[in-house]
Amino acid sequence: MTTSTAAVPTVKLFIDGQPVESTTREWREVINPATQEVLARVPFATAEEIERAVASAKAAFKTWKKTPIGTRARIFLKYQQLIREHIKELAAILTAEQGKTLPDAEGDVFRGLEVVEHAAAIGNLQLGELANNVAGGVDTFTLLQPLGVCAGITPFNFPAMIPLWMFPMAIATGNTFVLKPSEQDPMVTMRLVELAHEAGVPPGVLNVIHGGADAVNAICDHPDIKAVSFVGSTRVGTHVYNRASQAGKRVQCMMGAKNHAIVLPDANMEQSLNAIAGAAFGAAGQRCMALSVVILVGEAQQWLPALVEKAKTLKVSGGAEAGTDVGPLVSCAALDRVSGLIERGVQEGARLELDGRNPQVAGYAKGNFVAPTIFSGVTAKMSVYREEIFGPVLCVMHADTFDEAIELINANPNGNGTALFTRSGAAARHFKEEIDVGQVGINVPIPVPVPMFSFTGSRGSKLGDLGPYGKQVVQFYTQTKTVTERWFDENDVGGAVNTTIHLK
Repeated sequence: MTTSTAAVPTVKLFIDGQPVESTTREWREVINPATQEVLARVPFATAEEIERAVASAKAAFKTWKKTPIGTRARIFLKYQQLIREHIKELAAILTAEQGKTLPDAEGDVFRGLEVVEHAAAIGNLQLGELANNVAGGVDTFTLLQPLGVCAGITPFNFPAMIPLWMFPMAIATGNTFVLKPSEQDPMVTMRLVELAHEAGVPPGVLNVIHGGADAVNAICDHPDIKAVSFVGSTRVGTHVYNRASQAGKRVQCMMGAKNHAIVLPDANMEQSLNAIAGAAFGAAGQRCMALSVVILVGEAQQWLPALVEKAKTLKVSGGAEAGTDVGPLVSCAALDRVSGLIERGVQEGARLELDGRNPQVAGYAKGNFVAPTIFSGVTAKMSVYREEIFGPVLCVMHADTFDEAIELINANPNGNGTALFTRSGAAARHFKEEIDVGQVGINVPIPVPVPMFSFTGSRGSKLGDLGPYGKQVVQFYTQTKTVTERWFDENDVGGAVNTTIHLK
C-alpha cells in the first residue's frame, strides 16, 4: 500500500454515470509486471464512496427495471460493436497491466465479448411460462423479474473476460450493478465500463468501486445489494459466500482448482503435447482452468521427454513482444510464491525435469518471470499437487490403468475442469460417465463452455448452485413470480362461497 502522490495517472471510481476522483488516503500502484513501471494509482474507496455507488444503483433500478427488453438488448448490440472496434486498444491495456501476451489478451476480451453478444439476445432467455386453463377460466404464468442492485467481485487473471461475464447479463435482465475489479489491474475494466456508458447504459445502472478486503466486506454486508457474483481464490470465495449468504443475498462463487488431464497411449502424440503445453503454460499458468496436472497412463509414460522438449521451445518474454508464449506473473509477490512452491516440490521429493526459475529474459531484467517448469514423480501428498500454484508449473503423474487415473482425479477436492486425450470413443464415453468434475474436455484441454451454456465447475471449485453466464445466470439474476388469474364477464353470476383452496 502506498500513500504517494507521484505524478502518475489515477484510476477513477465510476458513480452515477461519471468518473469520480476518490478522496481516499489509501492507494495502490498498478505496475507493469514485465518492467516494474508504475502505470497508475488505484484508490481504495471510502465507505462514503461505496455508499454513493450503491445508492446510485438503487435509484437507477426504479426506472431501469421498467425499461423495455428490446431497449436493453439494443444497448448491448451497440456495446459489442464498440468492443470489437477497440479490441486492440483493450488488449494493449490488459497486457501492460497484467502481463499476458497480446494474442492471449485479445482472447481474454473476446471471450467476454461472446457474453455481451449473448446479453443482446436476452429477450429469448428471460421468458416465463404459461399454462392455460389450469382450472375453469384460470390461467397461471410466471414472470422473471430483476432482483435489484447486484454486485460483482472479479480477479486479476481475467480483467476483461470476468467483468464481462457479470455486469452485461445482470444489466440486460433489468438489474443495476456495482463492480469491484481487481486492484492489481483495473484499467482495462475501467475502459470497458467507459465503452458501456458510451453504448447507452444509463447513469447509475453500472457503477465501479475499487478496494481490498474492506470493499469486499462492504459489498457482502450492504442491505441494498441483493446478489453477489465472485470469481477468485478459494480462501476469499469461501469468505464471500459465507458472509454474503448470512446477510441474505444470493451468491455464486467460482473458486480455485487443480485441473487434471489423462493421456492414454492411443492419443495423437503431437496434437496432445501441443494442447498440454498451451494449457499448462499459457497466461503463465494464471488461469483457474490452467492444466496443472497430467496423468500419463501405461505406455504414455514414455511421452515425458517429448513433453519436456516441447516446453523448452516456448518463448518467455514481455507480453507485448511478438512471438511470446509465456509472459510474466502479475506481481513480485506471485513470483515469490511460485518460486517458493517449486522449491518445496524439490524438497518433498518430486523430480524437477525442467526448472523455469530465474530465466534470463532480454530487455526485461526486472520482470516477474518463471519459465515453463515440469515436475515428475509427483504424489498426491506433495505441496505442488495439493496447492493451486497459479504459475507455469506442470505436475506429471503416472497411472498403470485408466480407472486408476480417474480415481485419482475424483479424489481431489476440486472439480473445475478435466480433460482426456484419446482416439477411443469407448474410452471417452467411460470418462464422461465416471469422472466427477463439472467441465470435461475430450481432446480439449481447457473445456470452458461457450455462453449459450454456462460455466459449471463443481465440488470445491464452486459455491452456489448457478453458474455465470448462459441460462443459469438468468435464473441467478431474476426472481420468478407466479401469477394465477381469472377474469369474469360482467354478466357472469358468481358461484357459491368456496372455503377450500381448490380452483374449479
